[in-house]
Amino acid sequence: MATRVFLRTRPWALSQCHRLQPCLTLRPLSVRLTSTSTSSTTTCCHKKTEAPPPSPTTLTFWQSPPTWRRAGLNTLRCLVGCSAGDFAVMWYLQTHHADWGMWPTIMGLAMASGLATSVALETTLLRLGKDALPWGRAARTAVGMSFISMLTMEAAENVVDYYLTSGGTAAGYTFGEPLFWAAAGVSMVAGFLAPLPYNYARLRKYGKACH
Repeated sequence: MATRVFLRTRPWALSQCHRLQPCLTLRPLSVRLTSTSTSSTTTCCHKKTEAPPPSPTTLTFWQSPPTWRRAGLNTLRCLVGCSAGDFAVMWYLQTHHADWGMWPTIMGLAMASGLATSVALETTLLRLGKDALPWGRAARTAVGMSFISMLTMEAAENVVDYYLTSGGTAAGYTFGEPLFWAAAGVSMVAGFLAPLPYNYARLRKYGKACH
């Protein structure tokens, strides 16, 4: 007499599929009765999780073109905001209040002004740009930017500009001289490059940007 083999599904095998495609495990009844093992093969459609980024000490970590592009754009926006306030105050104070001393008074006031204009610019972009955030939320988001990045940027700009012009306007350089603007351009390049690796690493590892 032929032996009948009944195929049944195990209800608990459906619990891990989270409303996706059912995981059906078909096993003979005789096997179910004699086996206490739960190591049968099932096919589920679990949600895929992204692998963590590689370590910053590896070369692979620094080889993400999309991350470099995003970090470069964020850094450029920060550069515009920081440079506007920083240079304006520094050049004004060097011209009219040189007796205050470059370190730390003029430099400190210039960097504080750069932070303020950067936050103000970012708040405006978040409010009027594609994000269209309310003013309050836009301001809080702007204040939450990385001040380490901005301070590094401003310090690099000011040091390079001061070095190239031997004191800027306090040393007699005027706005009409090519060297004055050439030094400003070089210092802005330095200000862009100084925080760029930090912004990249922060974005690559944590998904956080300075903007």
